[in-house]
Amino acid sequence: MKVMMTTAAGEASAVFAPATVPQPVPLPTEVGVRVHAAGVNPVDWKIRAGVFPPGALGPHPFVQGWDVAGVVDAGPRVTRFQPGDEVLGLLWFPRRAGAYGEYVTAPARQFVRKPEAMTMVEAAALPMAGLTAWQTLVDVAGIGAGDRVLITAAAGGVGHLAAQIARARGAIVTGTARTAKHAFLADVGVDEAIDYTLVDVGRTVRDQDVVLDLLGGDTTIELLSCLRPGGLLIQPIGVVSPQVAARAADLGVRVTPFLVEPDHAGLAELTALVQDGALRVHVEHVFPLADVAKAHEAGETNRTLGKIVLSVV
Repeated sequence: MKVMMTTAAGEASAVFAPATVPQPVPLPTEVGVRVHAAGVNPVDWKIRAGVFPPGALGPHPFVQGWDVAGVVDAGPRVTRFQPGDEVLGLLWFPRRAGAYGEYVTAPARQFVRKPEAMTMVEAAALPMAGLTAWQTLVDVAGIGAGDRVLITAAAGGVGHLAAQIARARGAIVTGTARTAKHAFLADVGVDEAIDYTLVDVGRTVRDQDVVLDLLGGDTTIELLSCLRPGGLLIQPIGVVSPQVAARAADLGVRVTPFLVEPDHAGLAELTALVQDGALRVHVEHVFPLADVAKAHEAGETNRTLGKIVLSVV
């Protein structure tokens, strides 16, 4: 099968190469899926660039990618799916999944059926970003009706899904993005949009029950002031620094790091929202698999509205 290999850490234009490798064979309880589309996420380009260590991906060369949508063609001793079923999933994360290729194998319970209302491209964009939003807001924070939620980078891949999930659960949503994206934020359910280039968010937003910090970096410590006493800041990017932890303790608020996990139950909740019309995935860029370098370069601008996807078929 054809794949796009990451040959070394470095610039996108220099480190991707096409290759042909043996097609994997699913073990019992696994399914084999012919990939139609693969999602591209910030962790992908950060690993490729060497900003994040490759970790469980092992030494170069390797095949990146964890988000897939495709068609089941094999599944020994699997009862959840049959050949021909259209599925989507977040596979093996953070171990190697090899989504930047024509075929993947993974445990059947890392997949769910693709809603008929979704294209393959939209389905491939959902798993990692959608599960990050669902697991942080629902599983960790337990948000509900009337809760006040601040989402930074609310027009991005995770952010635009998190806003819709929060609204679907009855929360009041504040989101940050540049003014040009505020119409998009309103469309995905943000009640109050703030241009972080014009407004000091940490000095103006108050009494939030939850802050979903999708930016990280130097602004995290300032966002703690946005919380009510006992409120929770969730940081999916990086680890919580000692300085942030100490400031949170001083303010009487909570802070936790987070890393997404494969989760078919969470994906089922997300696809149910899609079927009900309460959640939609916005894909701004679609690139053929051979142009994966261009997909990474587009992501690294940090200006993408929604998601980036590779078309494999």
